[in-house]
Amino acid sequence: MQRTPHHRSRSRRGFAAVLATGALTASLLGGNAAGASPNPEPADRLPTTLSLPSPPGGANVKVLVFHASAGDESPTVDAGIAAIEKIGLSGPEAGRFRTVATDDAGVFTNAKRLGTFNAVVFLTGGGDVLDPEQEAGLEAYMEAGGGFLGIHDAARTEPYSDWFTGLVGARPAANSPTAVQRATVEIGDRIHPATKGLPLEWKRPDKWLNWTKNPSGDVHTVARVRELTYKPGASANGWDHPVSWCRDYDGGRSFYTAMGGTADSFAETDFRDHLRGALAWTSRLSRADCTATINSNYRAERLTQPNQPGRNDQIGEPHGLVTAADGRVFYIGRGGADSSRPVVIDWKDPDVGKGLGEIHVYDPKTGKVTLAGALTVFGNKGGGDELVKVEEGLLGIELDPDFASNGWVYLHYTPHAKIDRDKQMAVRQVSRFTFDPATDKLDLASEKVLLSWPVQIHSCCHAGGGMAWDSRDNLYIATGDNNSSGFSDGYSGNNPQPNYKGVSFADARRTAGNTNNLNGKILRIHPEDDGTYTLPEGNLFTGKEPDEGGGKTRGEIYVMGVRNPARISIDKSTDTLYAGWVGPDAGEPSTTWGPAKYDTFAAITKPGNHGWPYCMGNKQPYRDRNLPDPGKPLGWYDCDAPKNESPNNDGLVNLPPVTSNTIWYSPQGGGVDYPRDADGVPSYRAEEQKLLLPWLKGGGQATMNGPVYRYDAASTSADKWPAYWDGKWFVGDFYDADQPRHAVLTDPRTAGKGGLPTHAESLKKIIPVGAEGIRNLMDWKFAPDGSLYVLDYGRGFFTSDSKSALWRVTYKGGGPTPAAADLARKAAAQ
Repeated sequence: MQRTPHHRSRSRRGFAAVLATGALTASLLGGNAAGASPNPEPADRLPTTLSLPSPPGGANVKVLVFHASAGDESPTVDAGIAAIEKIGLSGPEAGRFRTVATDDAGVFTNAKRLGTFNAVVFLTGGGDVLDPEQEAGLEAYMEAGGGFLGIHDAARTEPYSDWFTGLVGARPAANSPTAVQRATVEIGDRIHPATKGLPLEWKRPDKWLNWTKNPSGDVHTVARVRELTYKPGASANGWDHPVSWCRDYDGGRSFYTAMGGTADSFAETDFRDHLRGALAWTSRLSRADCTATINSNYRAERLTQPNQPGRNDQIGEPHGLVTAADGRVFYIGRGGADSSRPVVIDWKDPDVGKGLGEIHVYDPKTGKVTLAGALTVFGNKGGGDELVKVEEGLLGIELDPDFASNGWVYLHYTPHAKIDRDKQMAVRQVSRFTFDPATDKLDLASEKVLLSWPVQIHSCCHAGGGMAWDSRDNLYIATGDNNSSGFSDGYSGNNPQPNYKGVSFADARRTAGNTNNLNGKILRIHPEDDGTYTLPEGNLFTGKEPDEGGGKTRGEIYVMGVRNPARISIDKSTDTLYAGWVGPDAGEPSTTWGPAKYDTFAAITKPGNHGWPYCMGNKQPYRDRNLPDPGKPLGWYDCDAPKNESPNNDGLVNLPPVTSNTIWYSPQGGGVDYPRDADGVPSYRAEEQKLLLPWLKGGGQATMNGPVYRYDAASTSADKWPAYWDGKWFVGDFYDADQPRHAVLTDPRTAGKGGLPTHAESLKKIIPVGAEGIRNLMDWKFAPDGSLYVLDYGRGFFTSDSKSALWRVTYKGGGPTPAAADLARKAAAQ
């Protein structure tokens, strides 16, 4: 074979790669380079006529390391070959393999020899190293079920081949940075053998490639590099910057890592473990799921039809859902009527704000919807300003842990019959009803009121509503602060000047910041069989604190300092509480008053004060006001020792310290932070901001907290989401533009202490956005069968419309590969 004049091969010294005879040995010792044409036509693809066993290789596992280069050989080749050989000779016997190295591309036209390899590693230096016949041989190898591992510059190999682009997954941008830089790699896949043992946040030096096209969604990304931690250059990919991925490709298995750009990489224990896992999968020593985040493997289906004219026969104004063990889905309508019906806004009219809070049931076995019942609620005044519109109504639903045997349904709502039109006050309550599974109907006469408390209804908004159970059958109830921030220009709700008949509707210190008020809280109670409740141990207060004279706390409070927690969830495997709440209305930070509006998510592992209206985000304080002149600022609130000095406070003055939150975002971006002075007060100068969570942004924003997925290996469901998502927390927003719709990972060591997520990935292609998708996400829950149900609110407000719908998102990607019967060694199948 004619050697290209610019290529110079050298003999190996100091490594003991197992050498094959014939062409391979000659290649190593003689250094022949590939004789590829420099500019083959991209469309040229020879028939793959090479006859190979299927799958290639056998129990005598062998790995071929191919290291040709169109130019000078990569300086990483020796280190790479030595590392792969060491990997193959170490570890449990069932995972070992022999290593053969060559730079002779003729191996890809030698069917007898190529068919003996379980996997092929491209440790190439880039360029056109295969002629058309050799590339056809590699294609035949993959079609027969072979495995491919590409390392770093392998993405620059065969630049004219569309097939090879698909094999490797992406091509580097021409102006990728060339310097070695230390960066943080986020490990998103905690199950794949290549990543399951790596740190959640892996800090290491390497040469970091940028991509001409982001492959995420077309490949299964297992690791990303965090661009905030190094200088990615002009061709940066942003927050979603894949560095390792895999996919089932053209009959075989392909894994690529952009890491390994330095010789030192191959001496790292963690990087070798990364390669070990990749080689275990590509060589059929283990199975792995490389389809879990490929968008096309998910199916989103609308389940409900538009309502018949004048009837909410399919869906009310969507506001929450819950799934039963038998698969039925219960979902509620808040109280807005069909848009064709008039609303009553005159407080002199006894029917002011009267609406129907509807409970529908979807049965997946029949595909039919039943209207199970309707409550007469205060919650229908249509749109308008905050003194007209209403966000009360039917706000939350939960099923008893023993629902299958007792049929108990818990509803969180504002009954119209209990409003005081003169004082414009209402009663919010949590009641228990009995459901008849034979008729799919609620027995409204069976109501038992567990808990009730007063709320002001003179002014809208922020009613909260979500409920959830922990593993000890404690019920958590999310309540909104029922206050306007308009009188403080959208910053802290600490201007109590406006009131109606003595009750302020612009003072969140009266509610969320008040230890003696159940609004702006997450409550925790233990319902009893007789329709009462007891208080579990370990809430934020006992209700019997003697502080400041006693009688200034409520024992139901588990979390205080939340604004509008519409959705909460609990991971019963850990009893971690997950919550999201809507922030105030300030569009920009103020050096006088504090942060812009922050919508917030928090992983909560213990009772605490989460800040509102004193501090938000990662303990970023607001400014106190010099009442009765609220336009004059006083000092910044002390997040470590906040005080409630509102004239409307009937609780403790000295409050629990503020706990930092997990996720926060504003129109400026996600995780907004600023330099701080000696007292810990941020500068709040927009030009000095740093975005700690660049994967999300707000604008119009309304958090919709989601569940933590738990994979059930025993389930036989064909629709369940794969194990990859196990332990991931789903966070979303009502809106679908730049706002979050992501699955995130948190570090168990910092969850509940304000630790930031270690990893996030977008769900917008899986839970589709846009006019014909799920544009206005209102609630989302996983069913026992592992499929995801989602409520789309619709396109109007305070009503249901033709886009209001219940959806189901299922997984169709199949199980892990290779097939169990095709494993090279059955003993290594674990």
